[in-house]
Amino acid sequence: MDVVLWGILPYVMVAILVGGTIWRYRYDQFGWTTRSSQLYESRLLRIGSPLFHFGLLVVIIGHVVGLLIPKAWTEAVGVSEEMYHVMALGLGTIAGIATLVGVGILIWRRRTTGPVFMATTKNDKTMYVVLVAAIVAGLATTVISVFGPHEEVTYRDTVSPWFRSLFILQPDIQAMSEASFAFQLHTLIGMLLFMIWPFTRLVHAFTAPVHYLFRPYIVYRSRDARPSPSAGIRRGWAPIGTPDRERDRAADRTGRGTR
Repeated sequence: MDVVLWGILPYVMVAILVGGTIWRYRYDQFGWTTRSSQLYESRLLRIGSPLFHFGLLVVIIGHVVGLLIPKAWTEAVGVSEEMYHVMALGLGTIAGIATLVGVGILIWRRRTTGPVFMATTKNDKTMYVVLVAAIVAGLATTVISVFGPHEEVTYRDTVSPWFRSLFILQPDIQAMSEASFAFQLHTLIGMLLFMIWPFTRLVHAFTAPVHYLFRPYIVYRSRDARPSPSAGIRRGWAPIGTPDRERDRAADRTGRGTR
């Protein structure tokens, strides 16, 4: 079971993530969107969305530091293990709570706002369940690692080496099998989240609005109601209708009178 969970499943997850994203881009570009519901309700969205996104950004940075940077490197620059845990507890708890509160507000908004709830699919509900489970599990592991029973073997000795070993295609299964159940559960939920990622609205996270930097300018012109020397000349954007016909008839009558 350890070989399946920690030696095979991670690569299956990567294959589904990459292959699913390519498939979604090729065959469902019109569905590659957040399906924004801002028009239906914006008050709660203005609160929940920044909390969720900025909190999640800090959480991602914390995972990158904790999983990719070995313990020896942080100790080499003068960051002791105690100092590291204090920073992880402070930033991780604040970011995790902000993310959880933000997604809670978004779910409450989606459940209590009629038009938003009507636009919610079963796919969205499944995504929210897995996403909240991953956030709660991450908060639990952060608290347990600090306030739980102190063990000599921590996630920096188990999960981090296993994660780094995946990149060289030599998964350290033994290291991950020695991790606590809380970290193993959090890892499994995280892999499940990434496996469903390409098939949910979360796929918009892979989209960078680079084309906005190169699109042409949109020029807006306003009509001047004041008379001008060229008032008798119809502009290209002026409507063609009764006023134009009346002016042409008046000019035609004036021309016949002079002749």
